[in-house]
This record gives sequence, C-alpha cells and structure tokens, in this order.
Amino acid sequence: MIFLELFWTFFKIGAFTFGGGYAMLPLIQAEVTSKGWISEESIVNFVAVSESTPGPFAVNMATYVGSEMGGVFGVGGGIFGAFCATLGVVLPSFVIILIVAQCFQKFQSSRVIRGCMSGLKPAVIGLIASAVISIGTTVFIPNGFMWEIFTQVRTYIFLGIAALALVLGFKKLHPIIIICISAVLGIAAGYLGFL
Repeated sequence: MIFLELFWTFFKIGAFTFGGGYAMLPLIQAEVTSKGWISEESIVNFVAVSESTPGPFAVNMATYVGSEMGGVFGVGGGIFGAFCATLGVVLPSFVIILIVAQCFQKFQSSRVIRGCMSGLKPAVIGLIASAVISIGTTVFIPNGFMWEIFTQVRTYIFLGIAALALVLGFKKLHPIIIICISAVLGIAAGYLGFL
C-alpha cells in the first residue's frame, strides 16, 4: 500500500541522514525518482519553491511527495499521504533527540561520541556538495556537457550570478540585502529574456 511505502521510504531517509535537509537531498532524490514518484525536473523546481516556503526542506519535500502520491485517492488520500511521509521523515529525529536528551550528560563527556560527531562533519559536507552538484547539473547542463553552452548568454549570466554570490558570501552583508540583490538580478535577467 502506498501510504506504508511513503512512511517507510521517508523513515529510512530520516533515520540515515545527518546534517539537515540539504544533506537529505541526494537520498530523497534517489528514492523518489527510482520509485517514479516525481521526476528530476520536479525535484529541482520543488527545491526552488521550498526555499520560499516556511519550514524545513525535508519536511516540505516529504509533505509534497506524500500529498501527490496519496492524492490519487482523493483529497483525504492526499492529506493522509502527506501525514505518512512527514511522520516518516521526522520520527527518527524525534526519537533520537528524546534518547539524547535522556542521556545528555553521559554523551556530552564521551570521547567516542565526540569522535563520531567530528567524523560526521565531513560526511555531511560531502552530502551537501553532492546535492549541489546533482541539482546544478540538472539545472545548468540538463542535456550533458557540450561546448555549445559557452556560446549562450545565459551561461555567462549564471557564472556572473555564481561569482556575485561568492563575493557576497564572503562580505559581511545582511542576508536580506543579498536576497534583495539576487531577486533584482533574477527578475532583470528574466525580463531581458536571458533565462
């Protein structure tokens, strides 16, 4: 049954991923596309939409996929599908936090636990980098790498925006200013027909 499959799939994602939503993205992408629940392009679009909606990324993604898959059974199925997928993705973290809270003093002083946490940091960075590369490849070179992309104006606009993002990231600007600058540049590029 789809509801149990939604719960179990997102439970595995929630249980075996550390580092937040972006670290979960490669696993979410692999699971939902292999099952044919949503396409690669839909994932890219959802990442963009999810960033403009409140709530954690993985929860938003689980809720969306659950509502889409359960929605074939009507509105009630969509709501129940969203509930099953969302419960699946948050339940492992909830249980882990309860256990850690019960044993916090013992975990805090343990060299083994501190070593495990130190070892997880590079893995989380790797998972986030994997998500960036995967989504970037889908967005910027969907048909594979071809030299013709360097003859398109939009390629240089994307490179300019990426360079500006790096510069702004190292400057001590308020995030709202960075968001406003990015919005103006994106709207201008869209109106000029470059995107």
